[in-house]
Amino acid sequence: MKKAMIIVNPSSGKEESLQHVRSVEEILRDQGYVVTVKETAKELDATRFCVNACEEACDLVVSIGGDGTLHETINGFIDQDHRPRLGVIPLGTVNDFARALQIPLSPELAIRTLTSARVKNVDMGLLNGRMFANVVATGSLAESLSAVSSDDKSMFGTFAYFKEGMKELISHPAHSLIVRYDDNIWEGKSPLFLATLTNSVGGFEKLAPDAAVDDGLLHCFIFKNLNILNTVTASISLFLGNLKDHSDIVYFTAKHVSVSSAEPVSTNVDGEEGPSLPIELGILPRHIEVIVPEEV
Repeated sequence: MKKAMIIVNPSSGKEESLQHVRSVEEILRDQGYVVTVKETAKELDATRFCVNACEEACDLVVSIGGDGTLHETINGFIDQDHRPRLGVIPLGTVNDFARALQIPLSPELAIRTLTSARVKNVDMGLLNGRMFANVVATGSLAESLSAVSSDDKSMFGTFAYFKEGMKELISHPAHSLIVRYDDNIWEGKSPLFLATLTNSVGGFEKLAPDAAVDDGLLHCFIFKNLNILNTVTASISLFLGNLKDHSDIVYFTAKHVSVSSAEPVSTNVDGEEGPSLPIELGILPRHIEVIVPEEV
């Protein structure tokens, strides 16, 4: 008998997540799964539940929530001999991971994807020994991302991040960063360093158009000390999908990256507040098997 665990954040999707659990249960039971439902109530619950799913040799884990819930869930796969397949029902504001895998952002359509026979082996990032699914950011602009309120996310969506970022750029100086990758080193002042696994960051699906979910690479951007004028031109490049060619952007790919600073600088990981610098980034190629739509 196949076993599945549903991990649901009851506060996601304007608290509509529990309404979708019954549909997921029904569709999984129709496929012959014995289903267990786990609701998160506090930080790291999703990770603990996923660890249990691995230890109990579940065949499938379904994450119902936003990128934060997904981030916690995937960290339950660390160092596990058995890793279930992953299903994703996106209910957050941005849902970058789902966008990158072309999983429908409509919960109802995403639930139907669970019947798909198609899977994709997806890279996972490592940050100081923990996994991330999509992006790591550091610098003064990254600090501003963590300050975006839930109300602003609900009201403005992706543009809540853009609005907060512009305010931060005007009012705060860049940090001095040291970025080491492969045999290279970059030192200078930067308001933002990004390392992404996918083409979608903050809902902008053209930030790293060359990034594939299974290419085994970190796609990295160092934003030089931008002023208002070249921030506008960088924004235009972002929307056109050629940000990496902008004169005030340093772009590279790597399998290992370290970022440090003499100043206290925090990070943002998969849309949530992360550890302070220094950080070590790596990659686990094609580490998790994700159910994707048939047409992907």
